[in-house]
Amino acid sequence: MDSCSADLSVRLRQQAILSEFGVEALRGDDVDGLLQRAAELCAEGMGAQFCKALEYLRGEDMLLVRAGVGWAPDVIGKARVGADLASPAGFALKTRRPVISNHLAAETRFRTPQLMADHGIRRAINVLIENRDGAFGVLEVDDTREGMFGEADIAFMQGFANLLGGAIERQRTEELLRAALARQDLLAREMSHRVKNSLAIVASLLALQARSAEAGPDGEAVRTALIDARSRVEAIAGVHDQLWQQGDRDRDETPGEIDLAAFLQTLTANLQSGAPRHRLVCTVAPLRIGADQAIPIGLLVNELVTNAIKYAYPEAGSPAGGEIRVRTARTAEGLTLDVADDGVGLPEDFDVARASRSLGMRVVLNLSRQLGATLTTPRGGRGAHFHLAVPLAG
Repeated sequence: MDSCSADLSVRLRQQAILSEFGVEALRGDDVDGLLQRAAELCAEGMGAQFCKALEYLRGEDMLLVRAGVGWAPDVIGKARVGADLASPAGFALKTRRPVISNHLAAETRFRTPQLMADHGIRRAINVLIENRDGAFGVLEVDDTREGMFGEADIAFMQGFANLLGGAIERQRTEELLRAALARQDLLAREMSHRVKNSLAIVASLLALQARSAEAGPDGEAVRTALIDARSRVEAIAGVHDQLWQQGDRDRDETPGEIDLAAFLQTLTANLQSGAPRHRLVCTVAPLRIGADQAIPIGLLVNELVTNAIKYAYPEAGSPAGGEIRVRTARTAEGLTLDVADDGVGLPEDFDVARASRSLGMRVVLNLSRQLGATLTTPRGGRGAHFHLAVPLAG
């Protein structure tokens, strides 16, 4: 094989190696791993004995050997060379130009660093690793044997340096984004925690006011209204409690979303504690939704279950109480919510569209509209049955 064919074969092999590293640089998320891989492939592509990736330590004006091949075990991660113009790597860093020195012993532009002298290095080639953040450091190939590094070698090494610079910039940007998102999530959870505590105070005040309501028909009505208001406030507080607790349990989940199943199960458990003669059954499909949808869904369940507790099983007709069921299921369009009982049922002339005389039903209708849900009351079995088809935000 003549020298031209041999040189072409080398350059084709270098291009294949560079393409291989390009894929790794796009996928990699470990800077040290990428630096080490670049050093290995760069040395292989140039048939060199040594290669090192150096990071510029601005505060010290030194270059740290972050990765490399061929060096003694105590070099990687520890050894440093000067970043001044008197060293080959420093010269490349400060002038921002590639540097070739095929005869270090006779070099007049700069000295041979002690690290290279200790390893018997006779020739070196350096290119700058940089990105939009500035200079990261230098990629250097070294050899103890006679030979000549040339312009084609600079092009090969610069390809590695450019890929490294882009990968390092991408990873730093991703780290900054992750830190910003973590801070945003922390602030949101802290705010949710404070809102939850504030709502708990409001609920306690409503409970105190209900207990202090005067006796008599008017007092009983006031007391009932205050208890209902407290229940609604506690339902909203439950969403914020879920948002707060999620931060400590579900670090990988989307900030601002809650586990609907856990939320509704907690809500119905709280309602059950205030209705010991009834049995509440909650069957909820696993689903995470935004708080802006969870709050009205929680309030809807609160209103419909509270309504069933009050009216589905009159004390005289059913002293043992009855069963109230809450169920959700996923659909192609979103989810369905069903609240049903086996009690006395709805009046024959009950019409959802006109059922706005009571505050509870007005709340239910308004929340349904807020969710863009369709509310129906299927007939055919015992008791009352409210069915909502709720579209979910994409």
